[in-house]
Amino acid sequence: MQNNLLKDYEVGVFALGGLGEVGKNMYVVEYQDEIIVIDSGILFPDDHLLGIDYVINDYTYLFENQEKIKALIITHGHEDHIGAIPYLLRQVKIPKIYASGIALGLLKNKFEEHKGFHANIVEYQEHEKIVFGKLAVSFFRTNHSIPDSFGVVVDTPEGTIVHTGDFKFDFTPTGPDANYQKIAELGQNGVLLLLSDSTNAEFDSFTKSEKMVSENIKDIFTKIEGRAIVATFASNVHRVQQIVEASVEQGRKIAIFGRSMIRTIDVGQEMGYIKAPKNTFVDSKNINQIKPGELTILCTGSQGEPFAALSRIAAGTHRQISAHKGDTVIFSSSAIPGNQVDISKTINSLFRRGANVIINSPLTETHSSGHAGQQELKLMLKLIRPKYFMSIHGEYRMLKIHAEIAIETGVKRGNEFVLDNGDVLAVSKNDARVAGKVQAGNIYIDGKGIGDIGNVVIRDRKNLSEDGLLSAIITIDEKTKKTIGKPVIISRGFVYMREQEALTKDISDLVDERVNKKLAHMKTLNVSAIKKDVTKLLNDFIYRRTERSPMVMPVVMMVNETTT
Repeated sequence: MQNNLLKDYEVGVFALGGLGEVGKNMYVVEYQDEIIVIDSGILFPDDHLLGIDYVINDYTYLFENQEKIKALIITHGHEDHIGAIPYLLRQVKIPKIYASGIALGLLKNKFEEHKGFHANIVEYQEHEKIVFGKLAVSFFRTNHSIPDSFGVVVDTPEGTIVHTGDFKFDFTPTGPDANYQKIAELGQNGVLLLLSDSTNAEFDSFTKSEKMVSENIKDIFTKIEGRAIVATFASNVHRVQQIVEASVEQGRKIAIFGRSMIRTIDVGQEMGYIKAPKNTFVDSKNINQIKPGELTILCTGSQGEPFAALSRIAAGTHRQISAHKGDTVIFSSSAIPGNQVDISKTINSLFRRGANVIINSPLTETHSSGHAGQQELKLMLKLIRPKYFMSIHGEYRMLKIHAEIAIETGVKRGNEFVLDNGDVLAVSKNDARVAGKVQAGNIYIDGKGIGDIGNVVIRDRKNLSEDGLLSAIITIDEKTKKTIGKPVIISRGFVYMREQEALTKDISDLVDERVNKKLAHMKTLNVSAIKKDVTKLLNDFIYRRTERSPMVMPVVMMVNETTT
């Protein structure tokens, strides 16, 4: 452990991602010379992360301690739990990755897209116990919005640590039941520390059952006369199957749009989670040959993502589909915080094109969360009965609310922990304390790059998006050390230069005067000093004149007039 934060008998438990945020889940259990890593996910960026595709964790600690790593354990197949694995494997040696069910299929599909590294993937079964040395790992099935979701049990010499994974308690699930008996048995045998999903900690009741959503979707389908266009999370395999069943019952063919949706259908069919009669799915190129009342379009874009299928359908920019009167668009999803504006734009565009739009509401109930509400969180706490508690996976207020729920249900005050990424909880059979911090942070992924987009680049992009760019091109004669002609001023997104000729002339004259004065006092020509001086000069001058702060970019061109 970095800086010897842990005493020899203590178990270190910390998150490299997933605390204070909904995404990039990664949790670490460390004891002496052994490390177990649980999940490795991505975070989808907010609007202020301009041009960023997604965010992953800083893996520095794992890289520096990779000889201790015994395994990466995957709780389930959502992107915020498996999406960053290809990037992790490029930096850190992971001896084995343990996954189960559909997560295994999604991982193999992901590795086909990301070439150039080796991954040793092992399928685990719920009844298994995997012994690594001093640490051992076992599993229990939970309910979630994707099949084959599991909680993880880590047995340590100091006691049992339980990680719930993402879960809810659904008493009428569309798949197998959660393993209530095993969860209760863990509580009976004694649990030292519980790490529990906090995503829905603000919701004060039980989360609705998937069976109820299935019945509502089927009922809606009986009333649709034209095309049914359904947008949902591609990773919600249970929901995709419900839409398939509703379509089949009404004699509809299904066309799929969106790369992630196509991938989910392919993996789901291959592994038996998506079931439909032969010829139910049709080639998207042939949809115009099918009567509107006999077609369902299943697509991505439920969050208003600009380049997703539904957003392009709504905007009229999709190559094959355009929404029109008679279409019914169903949003089988809820808005992720921060996406409400984009979703509203998509809905308004669909209405403008004459489509009927059905969104999730208390009247329609076309969606149910995959995460536990407060009553389910209480039930998990009552069944597990941990000595210590650490809330995970959620924004800070969610973590805090969950910690208070733990105290309400019997965890002794002072034994609950609301931590930040990197904070190390040192736990033993007799004590738990925050021992210090390991390196944790964000790495921005831009295109296929990794780690080359830092906070400075994000700040520059933000400045460019708000105030634009101003460039002063200065030409200097190397021999005379004087400027040749007046500096050329170029504006991009700052001012329209034809309408601001006076300002443009003043900037050019100001730069010319300052550069020649600077050159006159220079014994040796220093281009970087000139650029720095011009940048400061223009930043101050432009803000005084316009109260705006464009990015200032001086360009110095050196010429030798005697040779030109």
